[in-house]
Amino acid sequence: MNKADGMNYAPKGIPSSVVDKGEFTIAAVALDHGHIYGMCNGLTEAGATLKWVYDPDKEKVKNFLNAFPGTRVASSEEEILNDPEVKLVCSAAVTSKRCELGLRVMEAGKDYFTDKAPLTTLEQLEAAKDMVKKTGKKYMVYYSERIHVEAAVFAGQLIEEGAIGRVIQVIGMGPHRLNAASRPDWFFIKEFYGGILCDIGSHQIEQFLFYTGAKDASIVKSQVGNYNNPQYPELEDFGDVLLAGDNGASGYFRLDWFTPDGLSSWGDGRTFILGTEGYIELRKYLNVGMKDGTSNHVFLVNNQVEEHYEVTGKVGYPYFGQLILDCINRTENAMTQEHAFKAAELSVKAQMQASRLV
Repeated sequence: MNKADGMNYAPKGIPSSVVDKGEFTIAAVALDHGHIYGMCNGLTEAGATLKWVYDPDKEKVKNFLNAFPGTRVASSEEEILNDPEVKLVCSAAVTSKRCELGLRVMEAGKDYFTDKAPLTTLEQLEAAKDMVKKTGKKYMVYYSERIHVEAAVFAGQLIEEGAIGRVIQVIGMGPHRLNAASRPDWFFIKEFYGGILCDIGSHQIEQFLFYTGAKDASIVKSQVGNYNNPQYPELEDFGDVLLAGDNGASGYFRLDWFTPDGLSSWGDGRTFILGTEGYIELRKYLNVGMKDGTSNHVFLVNNQVEEHYEVTGKVGYPYFGQLILDCINRTENAMTQEHAFKAAELSVKAQMQASRLV
């Protein structure tokens, strides 16, 4: 995994199969974003069998096969959708096209696992909800900044154990490195990527809902701007949002494309979680100034302790095994459909309501 390049963030964990070989077959369709590698890593480490890949771009397929040798190349999307062995289709399509692909996947009788943001409009959201209701299939989302970061997983475990009491506020910071030269053209067209709050903001809203336990929230204030990229007039390189949860919890997050070149990681992602009996800070990808290359730093302070944990390789990524078993057993232990859709809905609403700073 290239720590300097967020678009190709694809952590590798310790394999821990929840199924026997060949018991749960998956496929990858639409390789427009590098997150497809992380999605497939997580699932195959949990025991899924990756049978097919399809994308009209042969170079993307070639690169995918280098990472997942032995995967069969489908001649079309239909070849995968018509294969009864395939239970789950993974996709990292152009953001605005993720929903229409998901509708086809569910109509074909398969569960769907898409990169975030899972959709870009409220109309797409309603279509996805209708198809889930019609088919009973899953429309799951790769909110990687929580489910594929061990520090974030560990924070959830601490909160569940009551380490900081009731969570009353979550503050998230999601800086990213732009690497504009390596980005595809669609990344700079708002109709396609959805805007900064819809795109990388979906990570932050999902975390707010998860850590606070809120089922819904209102967008108190949202803002976007393009401060330093006039050559890409539809790019938003900054955004922030103030949230109010339906359970009284408060949330704020800031996003930007201003990670300096001197930073060893693609972004100094941090989360601050305040509870009634303590607080947690996450330094997800590095601890600035420390040259030891470590990540997944968790700081816990409560009425009993003041602790620092470095949890790389110690927590794992339980989401993927849970997702496989959810698809087999029709349960919702990895993530509820309601939660996945609510994070998407609030991301779109924050984008729609955003005022323009510059």
